[in-house]
Amino acid sequence: MKIGFIGLGNMGAPMAANLANAGHAVTGFDMAEVSVEGVDMAASAAEAARGAEVVITMLPNGDILRRVAGEVIPAMDKGAVLLDCSTVDVASARDVAAQAQAAGLSALDAPVSGGVGGAAGGTLTFMVGGDEAGFNIARELFDIMGQKAVHCGPSGNGQSAKICNNMILGATMIATCEAFALADKLGLDRQAMFDVVSTSSGSSWSMNAYCPAPGIGPKSPADNGYTPGFAADLMLKDLRLSQQAAETVDADTPMGRAACDLYARFVEDEDGAGRDFSAMLPRFEKRGRG
Repeated sequence: MKIGFIGLGNMGAPMAANLANAGHAVTGFDMAEVSVEGVDMAASAAEAARGAEVVITMLPNGDILRRVAGEVIPAMDKGAVLLDCSTVDVASARDVAAQAQAAGLSALDAPVSGGVGGAAGGTLTFMVGGDEAGFNIARELFDIMGQKAVHCGPSGNGQSAKICNNMILGATMIATCEAFALADKLGLDRQAMFDVVSTSSGSSWSMNAYCPAPGIGPKSPADNGYTPGFAADLMLKDLRLSQQAAETVDADTPMGRAACDLYARFVEDEDGAGRDFSAMLPRFEKRGRG
């Protein structure tokens, strides 16, 4: 398959490399000067998109997605698929999809879960919104870049699934870190805490698979000085997207709003920038109730 890939950063580069290694003809473009093994580099986004059966974008935000879509959609052949793997606001995803469909293209919004490790290992999960025909064309690529792709419904629903999932994740990580800090002050051993909670009603992915306490449970960023597996900055981005969406549809999300406010304080006013989102635990360790 002939593929254009726009946005070759920490996530996009290994995803594009995996597609090239699987035998697809990948032409890439990024604003920075980068090189990716097996990927031919174009001089512009439009050049990368020209003649491609699928154009994949992995971009930082909705404004940039809209701008790039304005460049690539006129360059794409009718019947091609615009596959956006960025995490952006639902409105941007739906507006770009409408623009693509008006030009005779299939459009998919397919944000991912799994981080840089998942991108490199080809084990990402894709949450996909858009038409069934486009999903079926892209399915082969999802199988190369990831371990699972779920078709969530019409355009924008991929982004909706991603932000709802990460709103849960942000809130449960905060609760897990709070509980460990409380257990410490109550004199409860962390291993005992993990052994109880991980097999009881308080269990969660944040506790069982990504434990924020160093040396407890499976290896996680906590065991590497909280070097990011999923950065607190990115969690804050996703929580803000969840609250933007909630405001748009008049949804009451007090836990999501509280998680967003806490991560904003952690990243912007404290020492959370550039650290893993589970570094909330040392934050709570240092704090009293006041």
